Amino acid sequence: MTNPRRQLAIRGVIFIVLVGLLFFFSHYIPQPFTALMPPGEDFDDFEAIYSSSDKLSKFLQSLGPYSPAVFVLLQILQVVAAPFPGELTGVAGGYVYGQTMGFVLSTVGLTIGSWVAFELGSILGRPFVERFVSQEVLHKFDFLTTNAGATICFLFFLIPGFPKDYLCYLLGLSRMKLSTFLIVSIIGRIPGTYLLTVQGAKFRSQEYYAVAIFAAISGVILLVAYLYRNHIYHWLKHRHHQ
Repeated sequence: MTNPRRQLAIRGVIFIVLVGLLFFFSHYIPQPFTALMPPGEDFDDFEAIYSSSDKLSKFLQSLGPYSPAVFVLLQILQVVAAPFPGELTGVAGGYVYGQTMGFVLSTVGLTIGSWVAFELGSILGRPFVERFVSQEVLHKFDFLTTNAGATICFLFFLIPGFPKDYLCYLLGLSRMKLSTFLIVSIIGRIPGTYLLTVQGAKFRSQEYYAVAIFAAISGVILLVAYLYRNHIYHWLKHRHHQ
């Protein structure tokens, strides 16, 4: 077995073990809806009070004790394969599991997904990344593969509007250490993940005023990031080359 394949096999085993542990410890994580259940209410009463649950909530609820593990896997998948927007799963985590547990589960899933993408880029190399990442993103962020500064990469993860999931693959081509990458990506994703989780949790508890406030904050941040995305990108790139 060649060295890259051996590394991939080792990482694959580690990933499988992590997934197995997720399902094992999932039994000890508060279940959907019960995490937000008012004191003294049983599940039937709680479900009767909040009867307008969406399809995703019902799907997660139907999974029983494995629901948290499946949710984490969904978060991993949306980083590695991006089949659906991360905003959807982020809000769903808060809606179903509550503010604290939803945030923890989302962070665990995003961290593992980022690690997998980074390792795939590192082990399988540029040919694989070029087939997976669009040419536009490759051309725009290729400078990170030659000299990935931790501070600049942190800002790309922190500021909305940049392709964070693709950046995980690209940074796998750089000389950045895995430990540095994990610190940068985890801390950089925290504010966005928290905002999405809080919106879901507040919506679930019918605190619509709070939902409106957090949605407005998120909207303003996204609008500013979108309007000035090119300026921000060129400024960060210039700072990177200094």
